[in-house]
Amino acid sequence: QVQLVESGGGSVEAGGSLRVSCRLSGLTEKTKCVAWFRQAPGKEREGVASIGYGKFTSYADSVTGRFTISQDNAKNTVDLQMNTTKPEETAMYYCAAYRATCYRLPDRVAFVYWGQGTQVTVSS
Repeated sequence: QVQLVESGGGSVEAGGSLRVSCRLSGLTEKTKCVAWFRQAPGKEREGVASIGYGKFTSYADSVTGRFTISQDNAKNTVDLQMNTTKPEETAMYYCAAYRATCYRLPDRVAFVYWGQGTQVTVSS
């Protein structure tokens, strides 16, 4: 059974940094795509960053240069380091995955497995 569990959310002041982590269980294949999505109240869920086999990464334009997605195969975790955060990035952050690699940030419909989310609040 595949489970994705997010952790590390919380509150941060605008301009600050926060790191969220996704622990994957039941999904140990190297050939997989893992991504972070976010959803603010009243808005659609949007892709933030993805990482595929060979550590190919892709980012939404809005976070490029500020966010970094990384993978620890030994721990089977995927982290999202968020720097220079903005109030408009307040949202529930979700980890998602599927069994195939990815080179560019896929649309959310491609993802089979989802976590429950972790809240990130950026205060101005």
